[in-house]
Amino acid sequence: MGSGIFITGTDTGVGKTLVAASLAAYLRERGYRVGVMKPAETGCPESNGILIPQDAVQLKDAAACAEPIDKICPYRFAEVLAPSIAAERSDRKIDVDHLLSTYGEINARYDVTLVEGAGGLMVPLLPSYTFADFARVLKLPVLVVAANKLGVINHLLLTLEHASCKGLKVLGYVLNRISNENSLAAETNREALFGLTGVPCLGELPFIEMAGTQKTFPLDLFENEFDMRPLEPILSPRAIS
Repeated sequence: MGSGIFITGTDTGVGKTLVAASLAAYLRERGYRVGVMKPAETGCPESNGILIPQDAVQLKDAAACAEPIDKICPYRFAEVLAPSIAAERSDRKIDVDHLLSTYGEINARYDVTLVEGAGGLMVPLLPSYTFADFARVLKLPVLVVAANKLGVINHLLLTLEHASCKGLKVLGYVLNRISNENSLAAETNREALFGLTGVPCLGELPFIEMAGTQKTFPLDLFENEFDMRPLEPILSPRAIS
């Protein structure tokens, strides 16, 4: 059985899937068999009567994960809502036990499995059960993706505080530039956060324009900007150098 990492964000739209897919592609290039999972995805477009979980597809492609998309993303919903609310409105029930067993099946086949939540840690998967609860039950360390913009200091510190309250181990956070606009806040956030938390910043990723079918950061850029060292204890030493 492999190791696992739970990837969350400080909010929705912070580039969580882009970072997770880039990490998956990078690890695959380094020789890892990478499993991926998106337990529930909302806002899925419909094609020929089937809901397409675009984030999950992006993760699957980046990792070259052989698992069927129905296993990678067991629950998908059309409405752009928290999974618990989307499930209720579509008269469906999310079964956490099914998600846990599905993760176990995936994790047993790969060296490392990346699990991406929806939005942030406090987003409800069930009415009284959040993604933080799910990560805690899985006993997975957490990687936090934060949008590098004005307001991220508060959003990130609250996320880290909640992770601590839930007993989650945080490997670090990534500051992701989601706009190419000049921003004094984006230029100063990393230094400000350094004095406010002992959790390491694993990288400050620049804004990039996605071209064509590109769904990840260029791997040479990702390698230069992302600090893999805090992840090494949970990864096999055979591929990381």
